[in-house]
Amino acid sequence: MDVIELTRELGKAIQRDERYIAMQVARQNSDNDEELQELIGQFNLKRMSINNEAAKDDRDEAKLKRLNDELRETYAKVMQNKNMVAYNEAKELMDNMLKRVNAILSISADGGDPELADLTEEDCGGSCASCAGCH
Repeated sequence: MDVIELTRELGKAIQRDERYIAMQVARQNSDNDEELQELIGQFNLKRMSINNEAAKDDRDEAKLKRLNDELRETYAKVMQNKNMVAYNEAKELMDNMLKRVNAILSISADGGDPELADLTEEDCGGSCASCAGCH
């Protein structure tokens, strides 16, 4: 088996991993959450309104402040939604796994021992709750 075939096998293994599956379930739950999708739509409309107002030569600073306040409020609601929280947590776990995989590949490609290659403490994101265990 060549490197490309092995990489395809790694891709298949990633798609069988519980972190990948959890992220896909969380993504689907977020996509199916009508309230969340409505909030995201509102957020995008408010962001467009801000951009439109800011682009005007005679922009209304009070209106911009109000729109920014509304945008922040909507963003907070989006980020507090249980499905968005679950998605962000699942995505963080998946991202951490991919960082480890990439670190192992990069270190190995630079001549390091694949059995010892992994993230260093400097690469640690600091949140042990989402850590896959590097030390």
